[in-house]
Amino acid sequence: MSGLREECGIFGVYSPEQTDVAQCAYYGLFALQHRGQESCGIVVNDDGLFRSYKELGLVNDVFNSDRLRELGRGNMAVGHVRYGTTGATERHNAQPIVINHIKGRMALAHNGNLVNSYELRSELELKGSIFHTTSDTEVISYIITEERLTAPTIEEAVNRAVRRIEGAYSLVIMSPSKLIAVRDRNGFRPLCYGSLPNGGYVVASESCALDAVGALFVADVKPGEIVVFDKDGVRNLTDHCGTEPERFCVFEYVYFARPDSVVNGCCIHEVRARAGAYLAMEHPVEADVVIGVPDSGLDAAIGYSKQSGIPYEIGFIKNKYIGRTFIAPEQQNRSDKVKIKLNPIVSAVKGKRVVLIDDSIVRGTTCARIVGLLRDAGAKEIHMRVSAPRFLNPCYYGTDIDSRDHLIACRYTVEETARIIGADSLGYLSVENVKRIATGTDRNDCCTACFDGEYPGKIPTNTNKSRFERKISEKNQRKKP
Repeated sequence: MSGLREECGIFGVYSPEQTDVAQCAYYGLFALQHRGQESCGIVVNDDGLFRSYKELGLVNDVFNSDRLRELGRGNMAVGHVRYGTTGATERHNAQPIVINHIKGRMALAHNGNLVNSYELRSELELKGSIFHTTSDTEVISYIITEERLTAPTIEEAVNRAVRRIEGAYSLVIMSPSKLIAVRDRNGFRPLCYGSLPNGGYVVASESCALDAVGALFVADVKPGEIVVFDKDGVRNLTDHCGTEPERFCVFEYVYFARPDSVVNGCCIHEVRARAGAYLAMEHPVEADVVIGVPDSGLDAAIGYSKQSGIPYEIGFIKNKYIGRTFIAPEQQNRSDKVKIKLNPIVSAVKGKRVVLIDDSIVRGTTCARIVGLLRDAGAKEIHMRVSAPRFLNPCYYGTDIDSRDHLIACRYTVEETARIIGADSLGYLSVENVKRIATGTDRNDCCTACFDGEYPGKIPTNTNKSRFERKISEKNQRKKP
């Protein structure tokens, strides 16, 4: 396992008139950059003519003004930022995927992870399908295309495909005349849509992307719902709604989503502050200052401070030009990045008993480095508090933890982990309270399988996420003389 990987971000725009949809998609993807920093892409629909570009890199690097000008104006566009849970870091795995077939063109962007991808891909290959990528997204696109051959409309093809694909998927699909948003039946991954002043609509993984393009939030796409945007307005297909229990990924609340987003009616900042308050009640400690690890630990630190009465301080300055440590591909890269990513404010921690708040501990290496920075800055005591429970189980629904091998909580007790990372004490949020952070009640509509092992759906029989890359690698090795 190369690390706890980020989710993907998807974006789509429908306009009743020709406009600069490429630039709209650019701003939307820029707002979703935190969800994926591996690759990005945009496809523009200009009256049925698709123009696309995708490449490895950040949105601002891949799409300069000349590139956006080449994509041109249109009435629809879909975009994607990626950090893949399946599929190697290669340009051919960048999204959106564009499919040309007898019933027309289709572009598709996907956030999530299928649990029956291996079976579906094998089935399609036996029928003669030729795959150009190693991602789940191409499997979904082929299933929709197969259904479209007999379905009267693209939305009916999607409706039929939902019966066949299992797992986590939020989709934005573009045909020559329609933009379609789809969310899986459990609602693992977020997806919402809003209206534009010109009568158009925007679909995005998070509401922060709607804000970025001046769209007014309308609704979250419901689990199992298919929303169609075209010249006739908006239509909602609900055949699959309520067929499975809602199980939104709780780690979206804890880490993935941006603090200014509103997801499932919940303000992410408030959710994380509530997690910090619960953490203070569960694991109180005598201390002089509370600090958070930027960025996703800051909101929980504020909540811990308010609940405990211990003053909150800014303890680290973050270099904003360094990507998230979790998604650095190699361990040495992660360690090097921590050195230049965070710098402690000595006056805030020197000689003080510090409560350090972070959102999770996966391997423990990054956490140990951060604790070491505080020690070097003169902290007297360091009490680590984590606003999520211990990671104990693989995730099959989009977070790239497909093995227990490198999870520190699977190998060591809490006390042993504290010693390994160099903290004076360590406390995790309980599973019971992480289920309550969204609403403050005992209502549980979240997936917490990575913490408690209670999987809400099917578990894949083949869990090796690199299975297709390995097969390709073995085939290439056999070809060598």
